Amino acid sequence: MAEAQIILSHSRESGIVAVASGEQYPWAHTALAEGGFQRDDDGVWHLPVDGTQTTVVDLITCAKRHRTSVHTSNRRFIGDAARDLAQQLPGQWHASVEIYSHPAWQEDLVPWIWDSGELGRAVQSDRIPYAALLTDMAQGTMLLFIERPGRQLDYLVGAFSPEGLEGGYGDPHAPRSIVLPPFPGRAAQALTDRYLPAYEQAVHARQTAAIAAVLEDIRSEHDTWQAMNASDRYSNATPLSAAALGAATDLFLDHAWRRFLTVVDHAPTLLDRCRPASSPWPDDATALSRLADAVIDAEALLDETVHGGSVPEQERRARAWLAIETWLTDGPTFLRQARISAPHRRPALPVTAPARPLTAARPAHRGP
Repeated sequence: MAEAQIILSHSRESGIVAVASGEQYPWAHTALAEGGFQRDDDGVWHLPVDGTQTTVVDLITCAKRHRTSVHTSNRRFIGDAARDLAQQLPGQWHASVEIYSHPAWQEDLVPWIWDSGELGRAVQSDRIPYAALLTDMAQGTMLLFIERPGRQLDYLVGAFSPEGLEGGYGDPHAPRSIVLPPFPGRAAQALTDRYLPAYEQAVHARQTAAIAAVLEDIRSEHDTWQAMNASDRYSNATPLSAAALGAATDLFLDHAWRRFLTVVDHAPTLLDRCRPASSPWPDDATALSRLADAVIDAEALLDETVHGGSVPEQERRARAWLAIETWLTDGPTFLRQARISAPHRRPALPVTAPARPLTAARPAHRGP
């Protein structure tokens, strides 16, 4: 493959559009500029409205001078496909185009694609010079939408890692990307009925696992601290002075608080989904109420610490520990309730696309 390529496609609103690709993509930029194309903020090059077929012919000639090959896509512009899909989805979704002209820019996607299926494999093994982002403006869900490699019509869609949670390709909690047809109505139906519920359940499981891991770590560190406090010695049997014990206590409390912020971030959503009355453990409601109050207290402390006046260290640690201790005590109750809860389902969509078409139709990178 040439070190620089120009990929031409047709946009419903803009007419002929072009994307530069390859390790020497600046050569393609030079050819496009000399050929009369203009680049927009998304990095897509557009033929001016008064452009003619002669301009495209001139582009091919110019591209040869700049060692750039020109290819014509048999698909419609991905920006059009993404916007048509976004308009069919429930809620408020925004579509934007991403350009990965240099192959290294595509590689930057790998740690952020939260997928256990075909999309994750494609991002790692197939050349993807452009894509679209679909963003749920209310919930913050971000999806990557690409042309399915090796296929003439289909698309692939999958998710980026949720905010505040680590986990890229291969994460055991990650949902599987799905194949979408080229019809916006049917594609929206598949996303709404199949993918988004699976994604939301995966986020739920990932948040629950993150809280379980935090509580386990804090409990382990607390057990170590208790053993030191009881014996007045370090774990290697070295005597522990009162000053050293105080410093170790402060260090433990500060580290536990930093870890506990994961609970503060994710617990409210999960607690809201718990329905103890309809679970095998209806009496858990009292413990869940204590946990919710502890999170509210922790949020207030965090707000005072970050945005308010200074909170004395001893007061901050004491208040933080009250919230943490509540979660160490009642955390198992929360976990068993969260694990049998489920996210609220999005509204289903009616199928609006015809069975046959009438016509054939975390992170951004844009070069200089």
